[in-house]
Amino acid sequence: MDYQKIINIAVIAHVDAGKSTLVDAFLKQSHVFKDNEKVVDCIMDSNDLERERGITIYSKNCSVTYKDYKINIVDTPGHADFSSEVERIIRTVDTVILLVDSAEGPMPQTRFVLQKSLEIGLRPILIINKMDKQDARANEVIDEVYDLFLELNATDDQLDFPILYGIAREGIVRYEQDDTNTDIIPLFETIIRHTQSYPNLMDEPVQMQISALAYDDYIGRLGIGRIYKGTLKEASQYQVCNADGSTHTGKTNQVFVYKGLSRVSVPEIQCGEICMISGIPDINIGDTLCPVGVNDPMPMISIEEPTLSMNFMVNDSPFAGQTGKYVTSRNIRERLEKELEVNVGLKVEETDSTDTFKVSGRGELHLTILLEQMRREGYEIAVSRPEVILKKIDGVTCEPVEEVVIDVPNEYSGSVISALNVRKGLLNDMEDVGTYTRITYMCPTRGLIGFRSDFINMTHGEGTMVQRLADYEPWKGDIPQRENGALISTETGGAMTYSLWNIQERGQLFIGAQTPVYEGMIIGVSAKNMDMGVNPIKNKKMTAVRSTGNDEAMKLVPPRILTLESAIEFINDDELVEITPTDIRVRKKYLTALDRRRHARELGKLESEEE
Repeated sequence: MDYQKIINIAVIAHVDAGKSTLVDAFLKQSHVFKDNEKVVDCIMDSNDLERERGITIYSKNCSVTYKDYKINIVDTPGHADFSSEVERIIRTVDTVILLVDSAEGPMPQTRFVLQKSLEIGLRPILIINKMDKQDARANEVIDEVYDLFLELNATDDQLDFPILYGIAREGIVRYEQDDTNTDIIPLFETIIRHTQSYPNLMDEPVQMQISALAYDDYIGRLGIGRIYKGTLKEASQYQVCNADGSTHTGKTNQVFVYKGLSRVSVPEIQCGEICMISGIPDINIGDTLCPVGVNDPMPMISIEEPTLSMNFMVNDSPFAGQTGKYVTSRNIRERLEKELEVNVGLKVEETDSTDTFKVSGRGELHLTILLEQMRREGYEIAVSRPEVILKKIDGVTCEPVEEVVIDVPNEYSGSVISALNVRKGLLNDMEDVGTYTRITYMCPTRGLIGFRSDFINMTHGEGTMVQRLADYEPWKGDIPQRENGALISTETGGAMTYSLWNIQERGQLFIGAQTPVYEGMIIGVSAKNMDMGVNPIKNKKMTAVRSTGNDEAMKLVPPRILTLESAIEFINDDELVEITPTDIRVRKKYLTALDRRRHARELGKLESEEE
């Protein structure tokens, strides 16, 4: 294929703007599927978690053919926690399609990804999506996008971007708002007209940089990237230039290109193409392939530093090992090392304890997605409350601060503002958008841990919240943790209706009758601001006079079932979340009341010594 006929594009936007849906339209209208083939929505979101949550976590590639052009498409994550995926991928493309919601306008994550695209000189194509919304305000949104481009120091060439209007769900993209076409042909034509062809560098020494990794059970580790110069061939020796400046030789086994959703093995690939290689087991993200004897590495891919850390530890609860397949520290270490191969935004460090690993990531979602994957694979693990990663800047202790954009019905805005003020947030902007209020806050990452579940409750599920890392600022001071105490089981056994019926008057339960519990397990949240020990396994004693028949009148309030995210948001510093393939439990670090008192005394002694 003529290298000039290959165009690489990425679709970028914030969460739920319709990126994966637009890629669906690309694939369907370019006849990738046979007429009798059943096609699901969000085809590119092949991971179970991606389908369940309706988000894209991993960047993925596919290709379509239009006229004489092969268009490689990369579907990217919109959530800020997975922006490390986006940073690497946009370096491999010729242009980006910026998708913006016709009602919401550009959001914080839009800004982050667009900034990276403009920095490397890409010329975006703007699509105002979801034009069928009743509250669509396309013209205002276009002005907001122009303002954003100016804020990000876009060049005159980049500011001259084409504007299209779409309803991705129906597979429609139009040149003007009042056009009547029912396909995405205008987008195909705009891509071809707007995108400059890749320069002819076929005669130069080959140069390919790895931007993503994959794994195949049969052929092992795969490197994915773009060929910037020359021609790459199968079964050939190349010099691999590593990030640390070292080099070694490796031999490609097979080289693949994308055709539709499949990868196809080919004998050689020319510059400009995105491809996949096998045969080099120690290939890493950022490595450059050059001819043997040529040391010509490309600039390293810079990845933003993690902002949150959690301790992953071996589950040592009384119920440990009952349902999990992988329960030892060696199992956990191997799994985390495997994750590091493909998850570049993650960082794993050893601690003083051989059973504990400090895992750092880009946010709560980044870490909870990993934990959920491990849980489904059969791992048992206990994790601590997330902590922010602090930095020393000019001798001053600084913490990460995030820009939070919130859309809430007008009647709930007061309670949201009050809650963020308590969490050391600073109100930046506030504007009315119809029946909704848009609030922009600068808030420490610390203050946002556990805020999402409170936010959902206070807005009755009608509010939306997006956030992005803005900067590091001096430490903001103490932020109050959970106000309520915990209901802690003092016994081990099966929970009984009789005892739970009495306990539920003291707070909200997390468990129902017959749930196995152990000493030190948290079975609910107390109505008071102090922890309370309770016995959930006590049953009503039968006597000659009294039978158990009266128990039929006992009705338990349905328990609050904790998800992984809500459990992690709930816990305090002295608590852990126990994660197994079948259960998510919350517990105290020290299971017995005696151990907890002893630890509290030691902590008090240490604090008095420091003073």
